[in-house]
Amino acid sequence: MIVTFDLFSAMTNSRAGGSQMFAKLARSRGWEYTGQVLFDRWDAHNKMGQRTATAPTTFHDLSLRALRQTYVDFGLDISKANEDTLALENSVSEWPLWPDIADAVREIAKRTRVGLLSNVDDRLARRTQAFRLIEPELALTSQRLGAFKPNPEIYQAAVAAVAPEKLVHIAASARDVRGALEAGIATVRLTRPGHNPDAEGPKPRLEVEDAADLPGVLAGFVTDPFGGSENLLWRVRRE
Repeated sequence: MIVTFDLFSAMTNSRAGGSQMFAKLARSRGWEYTGQVLFDRWDAHNKMGQRTATAPTTFHDLSLRALRQTYVDFGLDISKANEDTLALENSVSEWPLWPDIADAVREIAKRTRVGLLSNVDDRLARRTQAFRLIEPELALTSQRLGAFKPNPEIYQAAVAAVAPEKLVHIAASARDVRGALEAGIATVRLTRPGHNPDAEGPKPRLEVEDAADLPGVLAGFVTDPFGGSENLLWRVRRE
């Protein structure tokens, strides 16, 4: 069994890290907008682009387009978009992991191989703090797999990349949970602030509220992660 994590929802608090970078840009340029407002608009445009993106489009391409549109939306200087996209990408090394993730991943790695499955370029993945926790050859990026979430092709390519091992994916965002489930991948939903399930999509059979519970949960499903539980939703909750 190989366990993959979503990079920018399950492992990394991307909103905190990205908002901090946008706040620095706003202060240096005298913008009236907060870092969170800017990040949220950029992130929304970026994710919208990912829904229809195909190779050879890169995550960098999508990020740049999203930033240009964000600047248009807010009436900011679009000529700075190239420069600011690079600054945003460089800042990724400072984006914080969720506090519960590092110890949990290290514990999981004692029993099984751990990677990531993410809509990013290889170079960007290597800059993240999460990359230090996984096996580099299991960095399953959109650049490597030639597709973007939530397109089922990226999940199918991930399964093929780790075959004959079985893939279990840890996801937090609604689109990732739904995309993985619709592609037929065993999926554990790791709940994160700001990420709610897709009400119209399939429901994960297993949810955890704290990554510290993942090693024990996964250890119990090494052979068949969801054997015998097709109609049961398992929730591990923290009191």
